[in-house]
Amino acid sequence: MQLDELRTAVETGEIDTVVVAFTDHYGRTMGKRFDAEFFVDRGTGDGTHACDYLLTVDMEMEPVDGYAFTSWEKGYGDFHLVPDMATLRRAGWATGTAFVLCDVVDDRAHEPVAVAPRSILRRQIDELAAEGFVAAAASELEFFLYRDSYRAAHAKGYRDLEAAGWYVEDYHLLQAARVEDYVGAARRALRDSEIPVENSKGEAAIGQHELNIRYTDVLTMADRHVIMKQGMKELADAQGVSVTFMAKPYSEQPGSSCHIHLSLWQDDTNAFVGTGSEHSEVFGWFLGGWMRHAADLMVCYAPTINSYKRYQDQSWAPTTIAWSTDNRTAGFRIVGAGPGLRIENRIPGADVNPYLAYAAAIASGLDGIRNRIEPPAEFRGDAYSAADIPTVPSTLHEARDRFVASSDARRLLGDEVVDHYGHHLRQEIAAADAAVTDWEMHRYFERI
Repeated sequence: MQLDELRTAVETGEIDTVVVAFTDHYGRTMGKRFDAEFFVDRGTGDGTHACDYLLTVDMEMEPVDGYAFTSWEKGYGDFHLVPDMATLRRAGWATGTAFVLCDVVDDRAHEPVAVAPRSILRRQIDELAAEGFVAAAASELEFFLYRDSYRAAHAKGYRDLEAAGWYVEDYHLLQAARVEDYVGAARRALRDSEIPVENSKGEAAIGQHELNIRYTDVLTMADRHVIMKQGMKELADAQGVSVTFMAKPYSEQPGSSCHIHLSLWQDDTNAFVGTGSEHSEVFGWFLGGWMRHAADLMVCYAPTINSYKRYQDQSWAPTTIAWSTDNRTAGFRIVGAGPGLRIENRIPGADVNPYLAYAAAIASGLDGIRNRIEPPAEFRGDAYSAADIPTVPSTLHEARDRFVASSDARRLLGDEVVDHYGHHLRQEIAAADAAVTDWEMHRYFERI
């Protein structure tokens, strides 16, 4: 949506609210709801301010001590939210509303806040551009749909929820038809929000679905990913249903992934394509770097305690760091041909923060190109049963320790980012370690 279009829509009363947003560590959208007239008059140029504690809070919005970025001692000041007007669009899921994403800028240094997720991705895009490349990407998001509202689900302790389906519905058109009241509305809402939709389908668990949006440049895709989740949650709330992007809601069912597809381009040509049926050297080096650093940067693909419950053999989630052509057992699946040739990383779950995942992918692959890192030999067969290839970290604790100790992670993302997110993850792990779970109650209450 262009600014002139917004101005006209505000003058005619078609739009009365502009949501000004950015994402925190978790990928949650934070921000303010502006009177549309005020936004057109002042907000487009001035932006707005928000408390910098938002990049230190936990899931319960409690400020956490120990960050170098800000603290009680530093007074929890403001940072500047600068609207990126290229992201301005109608919010197709909400009446009379427009939506815009912001860059987070230090109010004193007038530079991007280095630890803000969108800033981290922007830095890697700039690094890639310096080497003459642009990245095209797509997020393939899965989710579970329930007939309980969010409030009802909360009141039930998120137990015994009514799934939207009652048997596995992978590609099943009858089950998919039964959820068109929500999923069809979501496709249309995204389309009306200038997020081009390809399709939706039932997935490999009960009540699980996938909604695919078209590939584009990597920053736009990360933005679309964030807006898609926000819009789908708000739409579910309005319909009295609920969706979750947890990686693994149920131990006995497959989890929800966010396969990320990525290719590099130069002068409108896919740089992964070689001569004949061969892949280019750039393809091999990018893949080699992405694979080499996958375990060290695992927290960028699997950022929560729950993320790691998804990595189970024969669950459609990868457990090994291998590459293979059109093989869904491998962590890195090569798909497409010609201009459509791309690498699909199957490691991320639906709980991923897209800015961090794409930043880690670009940083790793670019390091592969710069240092000509060759990938291992292509794996053929069932990667779940292979005994001689590296595995993904099995817990957030393991992944976090590897991240903060990694000289490569620090070289690729910077000490400031690694220290900041390492501290964030340590608090998340401590909160999980202190919690008494349903599993413990069922196992120990009577029988210990």
